[in-house]
Amino acid sequence: MTLPRILAIANQKGGVGKTTTAINLGTALAAIGEDVLIIDLDPQGNASTGLGIDQKRRVRTTYDVMVGDHDLRSTIVETVVPRLHIAPSNMDLLGVELEIAGERDRAFRLRKAIHALSASTDFPCSYILVDCPPSLNLLTVNAMSAADAVLVPLQCEFFALEGLAQLLRTVEQVRNSLNPHLSIHGVVLTMYDARNNLSGQVMADVREFLGEKVYQTVIPRNVRVSEAPSYGKPSLLYDLKCPGSQAYVRLASEVIQREKLLRAA
Repeated sequence: MTLPRILAIANQKGGVGKTTTAINLGTALAAIGEDVLIIDLDPQGNASTGLGIDQKRRVRTTYDVMVGDHDLRSTIVETVVPRLHIAPSNMDLLGVELEIAGERDRAFRLRKAIHALSASTDFPCSYILVDCPPSLNLLTVNAMSAADAVLVPLQCEFFALEGLAQLLRTVEQVRNSLNPHLSIHGVVLTMYDARNNLSGQVMADVREFLGEKVYQTVIPRNVRVSEAPSYGKPSLLYDLKCPGSQAYVRLASEVIQREKLLRAA
């Protein structure tokens, strides 16, 4: 049995494209034949909404998984994209940290749930993408404890590197104390505006700072990508030909290529 690759999509800053990346990367991977599960670990539930999962379909959510009321398999629902499923979330997740703060396994709830899912035979899955909340809280720590690697969306703006340094410190802390196999899969630059000199400078600074860890694919600022969630669709279904959608198709190819290199190493 081949275990799924687990990627935590994380950045403590909000509005950098985490959820957009989770939805569209998941869609692009599914489109090329991978079985993908998105785990919505953000109380805002934007990944669930962006994939057309209304509140009535969120009978069981990742909150139920984190507090131990239900297993992960029972929360999973189909999306409009073939081969792409999601474990949805809702605002109940806001209370998880207080509810499990005293439990010894509080940092490993998601890891245990994913291991149980991987052991089942009725849900094949090659990639699991965990959409993290915009903070470095217990939910994000759970995602990193369960993940093989972290994928970091980074907005091309002035404070990008400052926030990135804090995130990298957190990854190092999780690696040292909870998950020694955790690595940075890559940093994807988002909301790039070629007309803005600052975007170009941020891209140059990040590439100088992290080198090959930065994906070659850059996600442009794109109105069609921003519109898609209001229709409950990934941008690849809403407008496949727009520059943002095409960028996510290239990012999926780059992610798979990195995976092949990792397996060969």
